[in-house]
Amino acid sequence: MAKPAQMTASRPSAPAEGGWARFKKNFPLHKYYYLLMIPGLATLLVFRYAPMAGIVVAFKDYRIVDGIFGSQWVGLRWFEMLFSNAQFTRVLFNTIYISLLKLLVGFPAPILLSIFINEISSVRYKKAIQTAVYLPHFISWVVIGGILVTILSPSVGILSLFHVTKNPLLDPSNFRWLVVLSDIWKEAGWGTVVYLAAITNVNTDLYEAATVDGANRFQRIIHITLPAISGTIAVMLILRTGSLLSAGFDQMYVLQTPATMDVGDVLDTFVYRYGLAQGRFSYAAAAGLFQSVVGLILVGLSNYITTKMGQDSVW
Repeated sequence: MAKPAQMTASRPSAPAEGGWARFKKNFPLHKYYYLLMIPGLATLLVFRYAPMAGIVVAFKDYRIVDGIFGSQWVGLRWFEMLFSNAQFTRVLFNTIYISLLKLLVGFPAPILLSIFINEISSVRYKKAIQTAVYLPHFISWVVIGGILVTILSPSVGILSLFHVTKNPLLDPSNFRWLVVLSDIWKEAGWGTVVYLAAITNVNTDLYEAATVDGANRFQRIIHITLPAISGTIAVMLILRTGSLLSAGFDQMYVLQTPATMDVGDVLDTFVYRYGLAQGRFSYAAAAGLFQSVVGLILVGLSNYITTKMGQDSVW
């Protein structure tokens, strides 16, 4: 006679429920929550998925008078012209270079800033610092560009005190680093919102136990805070890799000048220049589609790697 444990182990496992089956099962219990989702889903469908029909422009010789679906089909002609364009190669290199700098230098900035703010014991000072670092996010790049030009001006800016004769924004060797540092100044504070929320969910008993065991502040950060928010860091990193081919249109368009076009022209400004300024809509659509497809592949690849490493993932 078989043992009860063996009999239990030999039973076939119940088949997993599909998404639609779970939806029908849970709908009576959560129907009002589903109803609240309708406006958000409708917005997503209308403004995100419906415009995807315009992707076909990248495969046609688009003319406004003929419309999207009435224009002549040309297949991959625009992509062939795009990849054979030496200017596109330079723009692609600039985009990847600046995006990698922002990823390597800018991505850790809000994490470190969040830990710094969390370690401030005074609630008054903590709120004051949070407000100060949040504020630049709400200032447009047009205003920030004007501030940078004024500050870095050799005649009226801070650099005039050091007898600098050339604006660093006009120097190709300094331009990329100024782009990265200005991006950190503007967005690092806003990026702390997610990480501070994750840090507040850490069990305070862990910190108390570590303090009793003799751990100093740095050790508590390394062994408690960072491991506790590692899942959030992994998800944010996955989402950040998806924008590797997007260096930020607003910032680059405002800061770039004819003197720095060789190092500051990126895919976003390339698409704008060909699509709107020159009216070559199909050519610009091909560049934009290439940018989106690469971003999707990078998100999927980074999500797969993160899952294999045992961290939280997007899906």
